[in-house]
Amino acid sequence: MVLMQFDGLEKLRLLSETDYRNLPDGLRKAVSVGMGASALKELLDEIELSKLIKSLTKEADGAKGQRKKKIMKRLRLLEGMQRAGIEPSSMCLNVVPVIPPDLRPMVQLTGGRFATSDLNDLYRRVINRNNRLKKLIELNAPEVIRRNEQRMLQEAVDALIDNNNARSGRAVAATGQRRRLKSLSDMLKGKQGRFRQNLLGKRVDYSGRSVIVSGPELSMHQCGLPKTMALELFKPFVIGRLIDQELAHNIRSATRMIEMSEIAVWDALDEVIKGKYVLLNRAPSLHRLSIQAFQPVLIEGKAIQLNPLVCKGFGADFDGDQMAVHLPLSEASQTEAREIMASNKNLLKPADGTPILHLEQDIVLGCYYLTYDRMTTNLKPYELSGIEEVVMALDAKVITLQSPVRVPFRGEMRQTTAGRLLFNELFPEGFPFQTETITKKKLASVMALAHKMYGQEATARLADDLKNLGFHHATISGLSIGMTDFSDLQKLPELVAAGEKRATEISQQFEEGFITDDERYRLTVETWTDVDSKVQSALAEQFMTEENTMSITINSGARGNISLMKDLIGMIGTRADATGRAIELPIRTNYKNGLSPLEYFTDSRGTRKSLIDIALRTADSGYLTRRLVDVAQDVFTLPNVAVDPGFPIHRSDGEYVGRSFADRLEGRYSAEAVGKHVRNGKLITRDIAKAIEDDSTVLSVKIMSALSCGSVRGVSRESYGIDLATGELVAADYPIGVIAAQSIGEPGTQLSLDSKHRAGAVTATDDVTQGLTRVEELLEVRTPKGQAFLTDISGIVKTWEEDDQIIVQVTASDQKAIRLPLAGRQAQFTENDDVVIGDIIAAHEDGSDPITAPMAGQIHVTETSITIKPRTAAVVRYEIPGFRQLLVSNGDEVATGQRLTSGSINLHELMRLQGIEETQRYIMNEILHIFASQGQTIADKHLEVIIRQMFSRVQIEDSGGSEYITGDVVSKVAVVEANEALKSAGKKLILFNQLLLGITKASLSTDSFLSAASFQDTTRVLIGAATSGKVDKLYGLKENVILGRLIPVGTGARSVDTVDTGKVKE
Repeated sequence: MVLMQFDGLEKLRLLSETDYRNLPDGLRKAVSVGMGASALKELLDEIELSKLIKSLTKEADGAKGQRKKKIMKRLRLLEGMQRAGIEPSSMCLNVVPVIPPDLRPMVQLTGGRFATSDLNDLYRRVINRNNRLKKLIELNAPEVIRRNEQRMLQEAVDALIDNNNARSGRAVAATGQRRRLKSLSDMLKGKQGRFRQNLLGKRVDYSGRSVIVSGPELSMHQCGLPKTMALELFKPFVIGRLIDQELAHNIRSATRMIEMSEIAVWDALDEVIKGKYVLLNRAPSLHRLSIQAFQPVLIEGKAIQLNPLVCKGFGADFDGDQMAVHLPLSEASQTEAREIMASNKNLLKPADGTPILHLEQDIVLGCYYLTYDRMTTNLKPYELSGIEEVVMALDAKVITLQSPVRVPFRGEMRQTTAGRLLFNELFPEGFPFQTETITKKKLASVMALAHKMYGQEATARLADDLKNLGFHHATISGLSIGMTDFSDLQKLPELVAAGEKRATEISQQFEEGFITDDERYRLTVETWTDVDSKVQSALAEQFMTEENTMSITINSGARGNISLMKDLIGMIGTRADATGRAIELPIRTNYKNGLSPLEYFTDSRGTRKSLIDIALRTADSGYLTRRLVDVAQDVFTLPNVAVDPGFPIHRSDGEYVGRSFADRLEGRYSAEAVGKHVRNGKLITRDIAKAIEDDSTVLSVKIMSALSCGSVRGVSRESYGIDLATGELVAADYPIGVIAAQSIGEPGTQLSLDSKHRAGAVTATDDVTQGLTRVEELLEVRTPKGQAFLTDISGIVKTWEEDDQIIVQVTASDQKAIRLPLAGRQAQFTENDDVVIGDIIAAHEDGSDPITAPMAGQIHVTETSITIKPRTAAVVRYEIPGFRQLLVSNGDEVATGQRLTSGSINLHELMRLQGIEETQRYIMNEILHIFASQGQTIADKHLEVIIRQMFSRVQIEDSGGSEYITGDVVSKVAVVEANEALKSAGKKLILFNQLLLGITKASLSTDSFLSAASFQDTTRVLIGAATSGKVDKLYGLKENVILGRLIPVGTGARSVDTVDTGKVKE
């Protein structure tokens, strides 16, 4: 490279070796040339950042297209370096720092050999090549040899820093076995890297793990801890106790006492665990209920005992699951465990607010048996004096649990059964008397009501009592199941015969050429699916009338369902193969009567599919949860009330999203008055929500929402509404982002795990894969498969066919002008200007909440509104492939952004045509619909938080008086804050465009470089942060965890740690 201009050789010109050799001798001696890093350093030394930035800014003003893009990219880097105070020449290394030996260990193996860290190899290469180069320079070796050694040294340093040949064309440093050596960059990235392995998650002391078994006699806040495990966990406390009591003189003698298992040791252990809590965790930790606190009860044996009621939160069962125990050491952490994490204080699921108490199986069976009425109401009831006499009569076997009795109960005369009386006696005074047979569903609603009336702790005690009552009566009922309880389905032969007849007809039609092979396959599968559902209906009918142990078990909701019974005594039906395609040969028999070899083979394919699905999809949904947490980990609730214009909830969406209008409104704050039902800014309670739902004149309600909350950072408490885990208004500094991510990720994992229990059965609903894949497609804002065509204008449709295509032509119907209220925004165009669809015609001073032109035309501006008059009748023509299904027909009237064909909508298209609010509504409704179709419910507020983050980035259109560069993608928060500062300084404001980013992109464009680096693209993020001098203000959770500080949440937000260091949350 020419370093200095000279006689026709311009500076920075690249010369090949041959060109240089061919230069005249005189010129070759006079011209200054160089190669490698030393040449680059010399040139970098000459650069003056401020001058270069000035000249590039000037150049950018006159540039267009790709050239402008290139200049802007250079400007961005240079301005970042100037801000960070980085000299260009310092990009060249003169000295290589060496990391401490502990981080690159050397271990002696058996046989005297050594195993060493790859870094030692990489450092060795650098040192050897550097020394060799020194020697060559001393010996004045030929230039060719020196240059080659320089190149090798450069490669050795490159390999040490980042030994990855994906980006550069150079060879990779490898061992003799062709294994790539792990460089410094590799130590940081990936799951095993420094960030994810050591900083975000650490191995902890004072923990143990063991298999769990059921402990039905435990209270809800207790767990059985094997005493040997407890002794190890509490060892320092026991030693302290023994020394305090002067039973041991020093630590060594106390340790010896423990090893000898002396009686005094166990007494000391009993005393130190009093009032202490331990944390139990079951992997995978999908949501906050995967770690709960319990009071340990010392037990014999080696297995941890767990109260069956808490299993649902952990997703645990007793078929060999293991759990980890952790001991919180400090007083503060013990208090948090007791007050916040104790299992009897976590009774509601944060995802939807439903009770998470595991009142299922035996408990349900016992309660059902206890409250079961054998239709003996025509018998004369036993007149008894009170509940005590009922118990005596039961003990004396004068009456049974199902016998009718007439008894005074809590000041009222009641005619009921003896069992129902015992059941109702558990509930506190004032609780409604339960007069029906208790099924699983009914038990859940009774518990929800109890929680509402009496709060967490009373409900936990009630659950324990119900558990004991249920287990007791399930035991004394003596219910057992034998082959005779599985009575054959009478209608089965005729239903199967009808199916076979229809399948034969379809086969004949195919042989005679009336239908194609595809149609034959589809009709055959449809026929057998139809037979399948008829068998299930007939079975359900038969079960309602029968009374045997199997029907009791199913009708109570304790175990099993009609679908499983269909497989056992009806017909197994159609199965799916490993690709998800239905196997057209159905299984006509059931498990009771047995399968033929061919049917067994078909069935095993179905089972195999479910196992494949579990393996593949668990990883997918786990990764989705990780991305969700990353995108929302810095969203908290704020103590102050923010301006919130509201987000509409539409009555018409209810059926599609699988939740009632009242359900979606309950626990939210209204953003406007709704008739006589609720005033602006007030909480919508269950009763108010019900009244609004019953009032058919109310079609939509504007609620305060995370999507419309005007706070700069975080979400105001009212915009979030009720905390579903407590049923009260959410606290300030509450990590709503992480809770939202867990609430979506956890049922997402359930979607993927559910298939085990369905064993490849073909169902009427969509395949689960579609569900999870579609959720990901929406959250990542990918171009959907089978994209729908949308109309760009409102108007009248005309359709016709042309070759293999369907032509849809939309003619603008109304030639009326469109008037748009400015509502405090400023017009961006002047009177009589022409605009096209999508132009930003008005925006607030800070550039937020812009209005885009819904059609082309001429502008008319007043103080309060802006009007667009169309110049000509717009006609838009769409050419649609012939195989697509049209949703419109001739003469239909369509609105802008409406679907013309079936398929999923491209979110960017929708945002362009219908605006931000409609796009947010579409994303939310689609995701809720997918989960609802799988029987999972998620509260809207969790999705709102995630969607808010997808809309949290903007692109700079005009940087105004700021340091931003046109085209920069930055957080809306930062721009709004910058605009406020510019406004008060009287400078030109920034204009920006709203972006819609997928969750991965949004995570990587976060303001925190620590959080982004620990997520993905670690080296790229860190290089970007270093060269532009980024500052991490430590707002989120991950940044604080990486630095080992308390997270700014709940008790941590008000702690000394976060205040002392000048970190005060807004």
